[in-house]
Amino acid sequence: MSTTKRIIHASPDRVFEVLANGWSYSQWVVGASRVRDVTPDWPGEGAEIHHSVGAWPLLINDLTTVVRSERPHLLELTVRAWPSGEGVVRVTCRQHGEDTEVTMHEDAKKGPALLVPRVLRDLALHQRNCEALARLAILVERAGADVP
Repeated sequence: MSTTKRIIHASPDRVFEVLANGWSYSQWVVGASRVRDVTPDWPGEGAEIHHSVGAWPLLINDLTTVVRSERPHLLELTVRAWPSGEGVVRVTCRQHGEDTEVTMHEDAKKGPALLVPRVLRDLALHQRNCEALARLAILVERAGADVP
């Protein structure tokens, strides 16, 4: 399982505010090009974000489902991005002084991505998640402390 960490200059509650706004998903998740719908109970267990992956005109509609949510410390998701497959993502937020250490654990769970050797899969996921956490930090830390 790939593990990526970043310190975000905000409280775990503030980080989770952004995670809890399903409409912000495509702003920080690398590869998600747009959000089509968010169920009203997001980020409750079983809630879904209907998103698209790719770039026009090659968009694939898929979804992400909440497996577990413990505000403000944990959000565990099943992410679908067919044809590559399905994965599990666990985002944890831990108080780190005045800041938050955000950790993303991710791995493939089903589909063709499992055919990629783990070392290569972890490297690709780590690079992608470094960018995702950088984008999340921008959303969380931006001036005005308004939620996107």
